[in-house]
Amino acid sequence: MEKILHSIFEKNKVKILIQIGSNDGKRFDSLNKFIKEYSPTSILVEPIKEDFIDLQNNYKDYQKIFFENSAISVNNEVNTLYKVDNTKSKLYGEHARGITSFNINHLLKHGISKSHIKKEKVNSISVKELLKKYSLDTLDLLMIDTEGYDGDIIIDFLTSCSLRPIIIFEYIHINHKTFKKLINLLNLKKFFYFKIDENVICFPEEFGDYKKLFS
Repeated sequence: MEKILHSIFEKNKVKILIQIGSNDGKRFDSLNKFIKEYSPTSILVEPIKEDFIDLQNNYKDYQKIFFENSAISVNNEVNTLYKVDNTKSKLYGEHARGITSFNINHLLKHGISKSHIKKEKVNSISVKELLKKYSLDTLDLLMIDTEGYDGDIIIDFLTSCSLRPIIIFEYIHINHKTFKKLINLLNLKKFFYFKIDENVICFPEEFGDYKKLFS
């Protein structure tokens, strides 16, 4: 993943990006150093208030960064998220703050005790509304890590707007039915895609021979 991101940024392919699920901007964040080094216009989206504050502090000395304290949701269906109680997070290690999800079962599957899970009310905005809010008529990179909701967001993005950025998303927690629908849509919209670890990297057809990026 780091090699791919390095090639994309080094060849000046990313001037505007959106990162959905930014967390605190440090923890398990592969975009952090590229945003800081290459200074693209960046919309960083994080719904959990405490992580959002840490995110702002992490990038406080950098320009062209906009912070959105919302959950990206289809038809406003996500207005509550489940997270590990901060007072209990040390029991589970560093990953605990990175598994916040719209689905409580996602945390339970990671071994989190139900008594250590808290609900947090969050603001909600659709991806189309997000683009309108920040007056984006072009987009080079859309990166998503929302612990299972990634597929719904990308399907909504691909069907509600005409922008064709490079798309990177975590796929391992997307349910099979949604993932199948997403892959069919990527094919229909003429994206090339491949898997690296837990992520799928998608290049629009007009991008050309993306393999040259890595040669």
